[in-house]
Amino acid sequence: MFNAVIDAPFGKVGIRIEGEAVREIVYLPESMQNVAPDTPLAQRAVEQIERYFAEPSAKFDLPLATAGTAFRRRVWQALCEIPPGAVVTYGQLARQLGSVPRAVGQACGDNCFPIVIPCHRVVSSSGIGGFAHHADDGFFRNVKRWLLAHEGIPYA
Repeated sequence: MFNAVIDAPFGKVGIRIEGEAVREIVYLPESMQNVAPDTPLAQRAVEQIERYFAEPSAKFDLPLATAGTAFRRRVWQALCEIPPGAVVTYGQLARQLGSVPRAVGQACGDNCFPIVIPCHRVVSSSGIGGFAHHADDGFFRNVKRWLLAHEGIPYA
């Protein structure tokens, strides 16, 4: 059950709210039915995500539910410091955090708040890398390609 499902240039985006915080943002296929926002916070999340789709430098100020381990939250905080139109590799981010690329990749894949916490801005040293725990060249990697291209970074 989603509190909102909206159209996205690559399919749909689902938003789940818990109390006074966004609990999860999910990439969904085009076949999902839209759901009108059913809370003021869901409406606010919709507006901010739609603003990002119109302008990649848009900022987010949504209350996010506490999620993940302390390490994952450190990775997610570092992701928020990567500006639109820039990318870093898993290895670069790992060195910055005193970790290893695989752990950073797992934390990126576990991100409950994609778009708001821009895990799409982390790429492999040899290409686009995986996305949302998917390494295949399907729906999720196409979402990552769209997000990067939207920010001016094309990946084939």
